[in-house]
This record gives sequence, structure tokens and C-alpha cells, in this order.
Amino acid sequence: MSTFRFNKPYQVLTQFSDGAGRQTLADFVSIADVYPAGRLDRDSEGLLLLTDDGPLQNRISHPDHKLKKIYWVQVDGDITQEAIQRLREGVELNDGMTLPAKAERMAEPGGLWPRSPPVRFRAEIPTSWISLEISEGRNRQVRRMTAAVGFPTLRLVRYAIGPITLDGLKPGEYGEVDEQGLWALFPKKGTQRRNPANKSRSSTRKRNVNKGSKRKP
Repeated sequence: MSTFRFNKPYQVLTQFSDGAGRQTLADFVSIADVYPAGRLDRDSEGLLLLTDDGPLQNRISHPDHKLKKIYWVQVDGDITQEAIQRLREGVELNDGMTLPAKAERMAEPGGLWPRSPPVRFRAEIPTSWISLEISEGRNRQVRRMTAAVGFPTLRLVRYAIGPITLDGLKPGEYGEVDEQGLWALFPKKGTQRRNPANKSRSSTRKRNVNKGSKRKP
């Protein structure tokens, strides 16, 4: 089994084919039989995990596992401490309250590649950057969260998924990662299959108990 980290460029779909002729993972990844573990919107950039390990793909992408992800977010306007505090506490979206998040103001990430096409700036309005760590995976959640506190997202880069980061990857590049570091993030409880022999013995005990509980006529 193999798992890879991929730096998804802007305007690339997180799938391997598209009937509309848009760029997909197939334009960058030449490995057979790997599939995205989770999603990243076409207008977002950054870290995407690809794997041929079906169970691991499910663990990474399933919302029940609450895998932490870190995003670098450029927002429209000079974000306030009040807005950052609201992100930390959780904000009300149309599909419910978000979980508390880790949010910090940050300088523009060093070494960040230029986006093509570039973000459209308004000369009279500044922009600012935040680091946002969440463990949910709602549709377009980060964009909706920053909009809800009054600072729409201009650029969104996913930096980390669990212990795996973008470090050292240019847009369109990918590299293999150690699966064990990812498996270690998930609790073992409930992941082991029950022993059929134990189930059989349990059923036998239940039948014996029921049989012995019948009253004689």
C-alpha cells in the first residue's frame, strides 16, 4: 500500500477525469490506482493526500474521525482580534455551529508561491492572513467561517493534514509519505473485527440461558 502527499495547484479538480476539459489530478499524477483521501475545492490550493489503501482513505476522509487540518487563509480586510476570537469559539453557519478552532493572525507565509491567476486586490482595502486549524470537513467550511465573521476569503491554502505538511513541495509536485504516521492518529477502538468464534459462543450461551429459563408445565 502506498500514500502520497500532493500540492494541488489552483483550479485543479480533485479527481482524475472531467468531461468539461478542466485540469484534473491526471495532469500531474502518473501513479496508477491511487485516489484522493478527502477533497479540496477547485479554487483552493495545497495539501491533498492520495492513497491506494481503501481503509486508510476512509479514515482520513470520514468526518467521524475529526482529523485536524491547518489552512493558511488570506482574507479581504485587516482582520480584527474580535473576528479571530469568534473563529476560535465557533461560528453559526446555515448548517449549524462550527466546533471551536485554533485561529491565529500570521504574516504572509514565507516562500509561498504566486497564484496563477493572482488574487484580485482592491487598492483601498488591505488584506491579511490567518492560520486556521479545524477538525471538521463541511463543504467550503473555511470560506463560510471567515465570511461569517466579516472577512471573506481571497486565497485558501491547506498546509497540513495531521502530521503531514506541504513543506518542500512545489505546486503540482507529489511525494510518498509513511502511512504508519497517519494510522497512528486513529483510535483502535472499534476498528478490530469481532472473532466469529466468540460470536458463536455468545449466541450459544444466550440460547442455553433462554432454554433454561422456560418453566415446566
